[in-house]
Amino acid sequence: MDLTSDSEELRLLSESVRTAMTDPSLASGPQLDAALTDLGWHDMLDEIPHFAIPLVFRLLGETGAHAPVLNDVVLRAAGKEPGGVTPLPFAGDAWVVWKREDIPSSAIDDVSPIHPVAEGDSAAQAGLAAGRRALGWWLVGSSRAMLALARQHALDRVQFGRHISSFQAIRHRLAETLVAIEGAEATLHAATSASDDPDELASLLAKAAAGQAALTAARHCQQVLGGIGFTAEHQLHHHVKRSLILDSLLGGARQLTSQAGTALRAKGSAPRLVQL
Repeated sequence: MDLTSDSEELRLLSESVRTAMTDPSLASGPQLDAALTDLGWHDMLDEIPHFAIPLVFRLLGETGAHAPVLNDVVLRAAGKEPGGVTPLPFAGDAWVVWKREDIPSSAIDDVSPIHPVAEGDSAAQAGLAAGRRALGWWLVGSSRAMLALARQHALDRVQFGRHISSFQAIRHRLAETLVAIEGAEATLHAATSASDDPDELASLLAKAAAGQAALTAARHCQQVLGGIGFTAEHQLHHHVKRSLILDSLLGGARQLTSQAGTALRAKGSAPRLVQL
């Protein structure tokens, strides 16, 4: 597959990936994994990673689909062949594997096949920065999906003879959510530009910002949606649950922020990560 920077080809590629993720027969687990492979996912990682990773992971968040492609990002960044699985750090000094088949028993998430394992793989440590950036884009996509659900509800819901989108408290919650998402996305763009940073500080901060944005989105969007947001029939709880899992994977927002602060104190200075 010959991937170029031609804008029309990239647009068609984006549409193909979105179509695969919104196809009910493909939009989860091994089926979507196979569909992305057929679309040339491994070639994309080699030839256009700065385009392919944000595209695929952001769309995973926006559509609510899931696939074990985080393995490929970590393995490729660690100098290994994609297509396998690798242990990944999880919250609480635990380790997990994201299997490439749906095995619900003993999984942390009853939808995604993420399973605890006894120990990690030090050989995969070199790929964690790339994995954090990828998860950051996934969290941003999930946050935008939650914001879209809350915004539409605010436009549709009428109370006291007025659409609740006219209430200042609702507007403030939606605005704060959007600011958090835009800030996280800007941090991810900066981390991608600084992906050769030997200290990997930019990736730590980008994943932390994306995790915090998702938590902010979950909190505010739940308040906007009210009781309907708690129901199993509504899509919000799927995005909230996925965001909590993704925030814990490869380090949560609080853990990574603390880790970055410890590194800066030890170094005694902060590098310039963005040219303003």
